[in-house]
Amino acid sequence: MIKQKKNGNLIVISGTTCAGKGTVIDTLLERNPDLALSISYTSRPIREGETNGKDYYFISKDEFEEKIKKGDFLEYAKSHREDYYGTPKKEVQKMLDKGKDVVLEINVDGAKYVKELFPEVLLIFIMAPSMEEVKRRIKERGKESPKQIIERFKSAYREINEIPQYNYVVINDKVENAVDKIEAILKASRCQVDRIEEINVESEEEILHEFLIGEEFDNKPMSERIKEKSNEN
Repeated sequence: MIKQKKNGNLIVISGTTCAGKGTVIDTLLERNPDLALSISYTSRPIREGETNGKDYYFISKDEFEEKIKKGDFLEYAKSHREDYYGTPKKEVQKMLDKGKDVVLEINVDGAKYVKELFPEVLLIFIMAPSMEEVKRRIKERGKESPKQIIERFKSAYREINEIPQYNYVVINDKVENAVDKIEAILKASRCQVDRIEEINVESEEEILHEFLIGEEFDNKPMSERIKEKSNEN
């Protein structure tokens, strides 16, 4: 019989700017309450409507840099606005050890670093249907200056160039469709060969199959075959 590993899967979800990955992840978690989302630390100010410990752990820049020195992060990065974002190492490992599948929402640089530490990580990249759609979504926000919009586009093209390091690409044309695809990916990943810890061919079920097949071919009753098997041991 096959015995699967008890530890959880580590799932990294990245995407270009305005790909809608946050909405996709929120919907994924709503539909799959057994999934755990790693809550990141950030040095940026808390925004209206956000909750500390739910959206992010909000700390100062000095506190963040102290955590970097201590090696507290699985990965960390600095945004184009000079704000730090980081994934807590201990919290993630604790959830994996409990058998939880853990989702990380991080950028392409962080994904590359996580892959070095966890070669078995599942990497999923989310894209908008087109760059024209990205442009429309950025303008719809109405929060970016022309210079910031240009920087976002530059980042988006750089991120797209990193797609080959990912296992899967999901186009977010509609949120429900994108989540359907990710759920299918996760379901398939649980059947991967590297999730197998042990294959035991000496189980009672395997021995029973041996007796039944043997009885079919040599016409010996099962009681006699069991006696022969006992004598062999």
